[in-house]
Amino acid sequence: MGITAELARFTADIRLDRLAPDLVKRARFLVLDLVGNIVRARHDAESTPSFLAATRAMGMAAGNSGVFGDAARYTPAGAAFLNGALAHSLDFDDTHAAGSLHPGAPVIPAALAAGEMTGASGADVLAGIIAGYEVTCRVALALPAGEHYDRGFHPTATCGAFGAAAAAARVFGLTAEQVEGAMGTVLSQCAGSLQFLVNGAWTKRFQVGWAACNGLMAATLVREGFKGAAEALEGRHGFLRAYAPNPKPERAVQDLGSVFELMATAVKPYPSCRYGHAGIDAALALRAANDLRPAEITAVTLGLPRAGMMLIGQPPEKKADPQNVVDGQFSGPFVISAALATGAMGWDSYGLLRDATVRSLLPKVTCAFDPEIEAEFPANMSGKLTVAARGQSFIQKVVVPKGEPGNFLTEAELRAKFSGLTEAVLGAERSARLADALLATDTATDISHLMRLAAPLMPARLAGE
Repeated sequence: MGITAELARFTADIRLDRLAPDLVKRARFLVLDLVGNIVRARHDAESTPSFLAATRAMGMAAGNSGVFGDAARYTPAGAAFLNGALAHSLDFDDTHAAGSLHPGAPVIPAALAAGEMTGASGADVLAGIIAGYEVTCRVALALPAGEHYDRGFHPTATCGAFGAAAAAARVFGLTAEQVEGAMGTVLSQCAGSLQFLVNGAWTKRFQVGWAACNGLMAATLVREGFKGAAEALEGRHGFLRAYAPNPKPERAVQDLGSVFELMATAVKPYPSCRYGHAGIDAALALRAANDLRPAEITAVTLGLPRAGMMLIGQPPEKKADPQNVVDGQFSGPFVISAALATGAMGWDSYGLLRDATVRSLLPKVTCAFDPEIEAEFPANMSGKLTVAARGQSFIQKVVVPKGEPGNFLTEAELRAKFSGLTEAVLGAERSARLADALLATDTATDISHLMRLAAPLMPARLAGE
């Protein structure tokens, strides 16, 4: 059996009652976390008005499918696209370190849209989500993701399309052969470029939403009798050979069914590129422990692995002068400066892009390749911060950033993050009700009822609407 067929069989056969309770619980946590991102991004992200306007212009805003934080209803494709794009718009969504991607953003929206199309149970939707996480992460590991990145690809979108297709196919109850066909169909639509880094473009968000939509489309086509390509992953012209120079196909199915990559997925406590989180942890700890004041700081060095340098450290002149939110999300100097200046790094921190104190710190922060930190990667997205102040050097190395599987957020911390993102949109009572429902996703008899809890009582006004 080829690896595409093996992943398809795994997807078709997965059942919640055969999975460990801790795995199911963690999946519920990841759904809660992603939905919080979607609700806030629906109202705060600067790219949202364009997404909404384009979706309406293409006739995708007249259906029965829900978008979190939105009172309107959309077509299934429109809902999958918008939920996926919004999930990734704050850069606050979950991460898989070894795969160097965000599995939830393409997978969960595709599964939920498929669930609303069919009136599926929460248990089937959650099973599809778990399968989608495994496919997404395992495809990335087989590339491997680092060499895929070197070619300029964005694995959340490329690998995530396969996971979205698997998730939707499982929700539809497709056979293993059909799941393989869905993967062979979405192969034709795997895209995602890192070129957004040049000018802070919104394409990073778009391509993740499109991956969710593509996955749903592929599964729907096959459900209706469409024939997809065989050996989509390992074939001569398949994904792994076409998108990376030295793939390891066998890695995609290593310990399949006994080791779950979903459990290796982290949740972000800060809305920025994950490679900067260890540094933010260190900055907050050093600031609190030593009462560091911005005016006292003369130099800061953030030690990073090679992959982290590419995303948040280079080119140094650009990273030291972020002009917009996307620039800030991928600027090591900005996130460290904000944390040192204010003792926090949250969504509202991007309002400090022009703050005089933060701007005074930016040129003092240098990102540097650190062999000690590289040695921790990819098992950990570690970082080391050295702050020169008062004639001293304050050093903090963080091996396992907050939110990683080995340092995961508690349910209380996840709820706090969720309420912090959603209460401004939904109100405290509705936010709490939605959180309760999401944490009981697998008990829902029809996922559509859960989706309707996420609509604000009154349509919120958003610039551009």
